[in-house]
Amino acid sequence: MATNTTVEVPKNEDSGRGFMFALSAYLLWGFLPLYMKAVAHISPAEVISHRVLWSVPVAGIILILLRRTGDLKIALRSPRMLAMAALTAALISINWGIYVWAIGAGRALDTALGYFINPLFSIMLGSLLLKEKLLKTQIAAIVLAAIAVAILAFETGSLPWVALSLTVTWGFYAFFRKTLPIGPNQGFLLEVLLLAPFALGYLIYLAITGQGHFLASDRTDTLLLMASGLVTAVPLILYANGAKLLRLSTIGIMQYIAPTMIFLVAVFIFHEPFGTARAIAFPLIWAALVVYSWPLLTAYRKRPPTTPPL
Repeated sequence: MATNTTVEVPKNEDSGRGFMFALSAYLLWGFLPLYMKAVAHISPAEVISHRVLWSVPVAGIILILLRRTGDLKIALRSPRMLAMAALTAALISINWGIYVWAIGAGRALDTALGYFINPLFSIMLGSLLLKEKLLKTQIAAIVLAAIAVAILAFETGSLPWVALSLTVTWGFYAFFRKTLPIGPNQGFLLEVLLLAPFALGYLIYLAITGQGHFLASDRTDTLLLMASGLVTAVPLILYANGAKLLRLSTIGIMQYIAPTMIFLVAVFIFHEPFGTARAIAFPLIWAALVVYSWPLLTAYRKRPPTTPPL
């Protein structure tokens, strides 16, 4: 019966298990631009559609192995959970679309900037929505990040929309995903199930019109698109599990890992231009992250260890 199923309630505390989940996710995301560059000749909409469809069996198998399908059935009968999952699904699909397009368009540095800014945006959300207290140093860090964005805007004549869009969509996804009243694995499967009909419909259209790359002449494209399920589902499920077991501010600190790797890939592998404005803005962002995170790291070392949730 439904009354025997335990709904996971997010706790505003840290655990070692959550740290390892989140660390694994960010390392995998750090290498993700290499995969996205390999499929850059395929339209972002087609890539995203395959990411959604191939994530369904991956997430489903994980849920079956964990014997947690009962929670998913309850969620499918709950209008409130479906509405919240529809919101997080919309946010993550928009984030994916911007990211896939940006990597293919040679703007990996912009994505790195967005994910560098995101920890500061996350801590703002934590302060405004979860009432997590901000130190003066953290406020100063946010100001430094704003100055960096202003410098880039002045140099280009417009706001760095790629970076800011990624920041906002991922920041709100992280917040709502943390508060979604269902387990992380069930939540991710619910998200891709809600997106699957749209993805399938689009891929059928591409197949009928002869525009699709799946099962076309290039076998490599087919294999790459099939791999999109693992590339997408594994780090997101790891992240979702980590987010449930970590404070939002801790997640904010750990988000430095992926953009650092993306930055190095963009500069040293993709050889993207690194002009004067970026040479000023990125150090400002890094300084902001140091100013912001140092008090948190100091407090973290002084805090007694917590018992991981069962």
